[in-house]
Amino acid sequence: MDIVILAVVIAVVVLGALGGLIVGSRRKKQLPPPPPAAPDITAPPAEPHVGDEAETPREEPRRTIEEVDLPDGSAPVVVEEPPAAAPEIEIPEPTAGRLVRLRTRLSRSQNALGKGLLTLLSREHLDEDTWEEIEDTLLTADVGVQPTQELVERLRERVKVLGTRTPEELRTLLREELLTLVGRDMDRVVKTEPEDRKPGIVMVVGVNGTGKTTTTGKLARVLVADGQSVVLGAADTFRAAAADQLQTWGERVGAHTVRGPEAGDPASVAFDAVKEGKEMGANVVLIDTAGRLHTKTGLMDELGKVKRVVEKQAPVDEVLLVLDATTGQNGLVQARVFSEVVDITGIVLTKLDGTAKGGIVVAVQRELGVPVKLIGLGEGADDLAPFEPEAFVDALIGE
Repeated sequence: MDIVILAVVIAVVVLGALGGLIVGSRRKKQLPPPPPAAPDITAPPAEPHVGDEAETPREEPRRTIEEVDLPDGSAPVVVEEPPAAAPEIEIPEPTAGRLVRLRTRLSRSQNALGKGLLTLLSREHLDEDTWEEIEDTLLTADVGVQPTQELVERLRERVKVLGTRTPEELRTLLREELLTLVGRDMDRVVKTEPEDRKPGIVMVVGVNGTGKTTTTGKLARVLVADGQSVVLGAADTFRAAAADQLQTWGERVGAHTVRGPEAGDPASVAFDAVKEGKEMGANVVLIDTAGRLHTKTGLMDELGKVKRVVEKQAPVDEVLLVLDATTGQNGLVQARVFSEVVDITGIVLTKLDGTAKGGIVVAVQRELGVPVKLIGLGEGADDLAPFEPEAFVDALIGE
């Protein structure tokens, strides 16, 4: 028993010694952290002294109120603003041969008429059913009843005499007959240069939506391209932004625009435009007129008034009626109404590159007895072209 107690005591002493050694070794490994460095102390900024400690003020030169120059209010202060940048003047494309250059665009949408006729005429046997199809093709193309009957009758006679028909002979035959129908001998010159005076005066009339104001601006480009100076009269005072639109067209080619207040008197604006055109020595004055619905009697009377007021200064050389070529027979109704109010001297057909039929050229000339002088073939600034019958017919029948 004593031996067991002695063994336990020895074990306790050994364990205690081992524990002391372990604790001592850990304390040796954990060194105390170094003492913190003394912080840098920045002296506070000196405070201003007051009372007896204040500095003696320095002597500075001073002026009395009599010595100070004060503004007397006679000359206002002018703040100079940077000058507005002048719009860049464009050089329009020459008009000579413009329709020839645009023929591809025209033929792309118009040659269905010519190709349809050539296909029908090329049949081996031209019976009554075929001739009725030829009539239907012409009527669908807006040629009109009377011109269609005349053309079919002439074609019947020439085909009968011709006998055998080669494709080239048919093309030549059809080209000659279409040129006769369109009218190659009509005077299609836009009269802008009277011999006895300046400026030439051109009125542009038509229903809103036909491209009337745009056509006026494009016509200004045509005239400038031909070397003429132009004044624009913004007499369409009833349509919002019409004057702004016309002025923008004028600024592009350096043409001066005369305008009045919105909803003002159109005749007054037209009168002022001609007056300023005379004073400036311009070659041409283009007057864009109001163009609300042609069924409004009062507005049509207003159009007649504009012409009468302008003619107090000088005769009107041209009255151009702008028609949307896509409207077909409705365009002919408009043409009749306008021709009763003012003496139409020429037709401008716009949007002829869209779904319009080429026959409208024939129909409107027959309706009014006046020539188509200009045609619009697109939205581009230089897409207004003088009408050339040969180039037009060539586009109809294709290559």
